[in-house]
Amino acid sequence: MKPFEPLDAGGQGWRVIVEELIVKTRVGLYEHEHEGPQRVCIDASLHYFGTPHESDDGLIDYEAWCNRVSAFLEAKPHTRLLETLAVEIAALSFDEWLALDALTLMLHKPKIREGTRRLGLELDWRRADYDAWRMQVAARNASV
Repeated sequence: MKPFEPLDAGGQGWRVIVEELIVKTRVGLYEHEHEGPQRVCIDASLHYFGTPHESDDGLIDYEAWCNRVSAFLEAKPHTRLLETLAVEIAALSFDEWLALDALTLMLHKPKIREGTRRLGLELDWRRADYDAWRMQVAARNASV
């Protein structure tokens, strides 16, 4: 994961860290990956601003995030690309946690290739990236 960089000079930035959330989901290009769910490992850094308080709805509840992402991935149909899965997790996160300002997701499939410790990808998005992506999806759907 990249080190945390404050998004606003002088602001208070917080991040929720999730390391090695393992979820079974259907993902992959290859024929054998279509046979059933496989394990995907997720590391996440979820950035938000504000001063945390127990009664504040502006927090990002790490337990709720893990449960929601796990339920989503376990129930969804097959996805060919790990990149698509990362975008879907990011979109879900921005949709459901309005306090979320930015996130970094790292996804990999454990033990996918002999001779490597980890093969995967990383997605860095701010809310503006999510908003731009959402507008592109809406425009694409409107033209169909």
